[in-house]
Amino acid sequence: MAAHRSGPLKQQNKAHKGGRHRGRGSAQRDNKGRLALKALCKKARKELSRVDQRHRASQLRKQKKEAVLAEKRHLGSKDGPPHQVLVVPLHNRVSLSEAFRLLQDTDTGSVHLNVWGSTQSFMLLCPRLKHRWFFTSARPGDLHTVLDMAKVADTIVFLLDPLEGWDSTGDYCLSCLFAQGLPTYTLAVQGVSGLPPKKHIDARKKLSKAVEKRFPDDKLLLLDTQQEAGMLLRQLANQKQRHLAFRDRRAYLFAHTADFVASEENNLVGTLKLSGYVRGQALNVNSLLHIVGHGDFQMKQIDAPTDPFPLNTRVIKPQKDPGMAMEICAMDAVTDMEEDIKVLMKADPEKQESLQTEVIPDPMEGEQTWPTEEELREANDLLKETSKVVKKVPKGTSSYQAEWILDEDGDSGGEGDEYDDTEHEDFMEEESQDESSEVEEEEECETMTVGDSVRDDLYDENVDEEAEEKMLEKYKQERLEEMFPDEVDTPRDVAARIRFQKYRGLKSFRTSPWDPKENLPRDYARIFQFQNFANTRKSIFKEIDEKEVEGAEVGWYVTLHVSDVPVSVAESFRRGAPMIAFSLLPHEQKMSVLNMVVRRNPGDTEPVKAKEELIFHCGFRRFRASPLFSQHTAADKHKFQRFLTADVALVVTVYAPITFPPASVLLFKQKSNGMHNLIATGHLLSVDPDRMVIKRVVLSGHPFKIFTKTAVVRYMFFNREDVLWFKPVELRTKWGRRGHIKEPLGTHGHMKCSFDGKLKSQDTVLMNLYKRVFPKWTYDPYVPEPVPWIKSEIPSTVLEMDPE
Repeated sequence: MAAHRSGPLKQQNKAHKGGRHRGRGSAQRDNKGRLALKALCKKARKELSRVDQRHRASQLRKQKKEAVLAEKRHLGSKDGPPHQVLVVPLHNRVSLSEAFRLLQDTDTGSVHLNVWGSTQSFMLLCPRLKHRWFFTSARPGDLHTVLDMAKVADTIVFLLDPLEGWDSTGDYCLSCLFAQGLPTYTLAVQGVSGLPPKKHIDARKKLSKAVEKRFPDDKLLLLDTQQEAGMLLRQLANQKQRHLAFRDRRAYLFAHTADFVASEENNLVGTLKLSGYVRGQALNVNSLLHIVGHGDFQMKQIDAPTDPFPLNTRVIKPQKDPGMAMEICAMDAVTDMEEDIKVLMKADPEKQESLQTEVIPDPMEGEQTWPTEEELREANDLLKETSKVVKKVPKGTSSYQAEWILDEDGDSGGEGDEYDDTEHEDFMEEESQDESSEVEEEEECETMTVGDSVRDDLYDENVDEEAEEKMLEKYKQERLEEMFPDEVDTPRDVAARIRFQKYRGLKSFRTSPWDPKENLPRDYARIFQFQNFANTRKSIFKEIDEKEVEGAEVGWYVTLHVSDVPVSVAESFRRGAPMIAFSLLPHEQKMSVLNMVVRRNPGDTEPVKAKEELIFHCGFRRFRASPLFSQHTAADKHKFQRFLTADVALVVTVYAPITFPPASVLLFKQKSNGMHNLIATGHLLSVDPDRMVIKRVVLSGHPFKIFTKTAVVRYMFFNREDVLWFKPVELRTKWGRRGHIKEPLGTHGHMKCSFDGKLKSQDTVLMNLYKRVFPKWTYDPYVPEPVPWIKSEIPSTVLEMDPE
């Protein structure tokens, strides 16, 4: 019996501990001079006892409740702005005039009517409830009006149909409003009393089930009688307000009146006087003002006239009709208001924000002076000192190409000046033969009679053949991009080294360095950039929260004198378009590069290519631009996407004025008939010109002859010079092999390549080339009014979402 021999890996047991407690000396030796941490007492650590913790939690809850109650009491009170309510009918069977008639109850309070074009509005003053409401309306088919009014509304009342809830146009309107951000809202059902009494319960159950998709936890209120209208008003007054992030830190104003005073020099430009209630934050006259849809302007002064709708007014009742309690504003009251106008604040030219949006580039800034003789001598001495490295390179290689070639130990690849296509030594020829002996099977056909359309001869009159061809080409390109991402054919009429001269190879797309300041376009000289955008945003928001702004306080009725305004702004107000103004934070008038995270709207399936003109609704701004699409990753380089793909969040990069996030983003595309289609929704990510969008181009070749880890590849290039030019770039295959070009063979672009494993005959050899791309400067702040939505023009996926 063989004796046991211990192996090379011997077991090491733990040393026996001499006792439970160590002595003082052994502890000091083990610690080796390290000192133990001092235990802080509860008072030093500011730890509270359990009773104090409960007391602090109750105090915080009490403070939050008081803040919510104070906000409720301030909104609509005599000291705060009127409670602005936007009424939106979501079905064509809903009667907006009937709803306004019920809300204009003379027993509740006094009513002031106002009509702007097709827009109806009225002010309701209720001293009994100590509240005042300002009701406005917007049809869901009028896209700009709905979105603009929702930006400033405190509450939105959605009027629903008792049978269907909303139609396709209403559903499309809800999609846009949810993407932009909803303030406080209430659901009201109109027309339940018109149904048979036995069907009331079933109708409400079906409607609640249909509404659950959009509003899962909301109650439905009825609006058919004066009593139900009173309950709706109490609900509006007592609701907790939801906040929109992009308007909480800015002052904004809904214009009740607008007067235009033309300048003496030019009748097309003048001073616009906007009157309304200040909301959000205090308004400073030195800040800039953005009128939604029209641009940025400066203010001259702010006046403080008498509030035309005070809560505690004297109601004048006519003697002939005592039931009529409509308040009439007399002419003498108007004249008294004009006499009581006070100048609140005038602009200070030294403190006023500038309207400069772009940097004026200096063409001589990048120029270099001619070097002196001393500098030339130093340069020559430096060149002499540098040692020259001798490399073995192929014939015809330039000095620039030689810098890319690495020194190889051993075999350098040899010199292959001539190449015979019939040579078979050390190569195994792989020929792919197509099998032409396919049996053709006849398809079973079924004959059926198809009736001719009555208007078939008139159908082609409405078809734009040129647009159809363009759309078909787009669909083909999108399909090819999905099947072969970033692959392009190497041109045969132009040398590849010229066609792809702006591209470079990368060892690793994730880790290889790329200087963000390298080869910037001229448009980058026109934009502004922050040294640290996050810190700037944080300091501005902190200043808003802590510092008191001098100017018009929230709730004041003021008149803004806006200078150098085109007459078209006043004309749009006279036509009935709402006029909404937002104050700008510092730097928000300046141009920079905005990055927005968006996701494709499932209701739109048409291909959207990069650099197409789109319409942006970013926060309170609206503009047109041609964006870039890129992947949303945490790396320093982001791959360019040629199409706006579905089910994936992408980043949209565009030149636009600076906007501090958070802000919602809506992307629309204008159709040939003037309608705007919602194609994507998202939010503003950052303002960062250094975010690199890298475009990838993939050149493909096919293995011609294969022998172990070496192969002859063809059809990637078509001349010898291109093979030598791109020799330093690494190759990869679709099956995961990596390799590099060893040498060109012949003069027709064939090349010998070596890989890290054996190549398959059905594999494809690829070469990745990269370049940085930048957006086009196509920013346009003026967006044309869209054509109202028609049910037949709504995308089919939206029509299918109608509740049955």
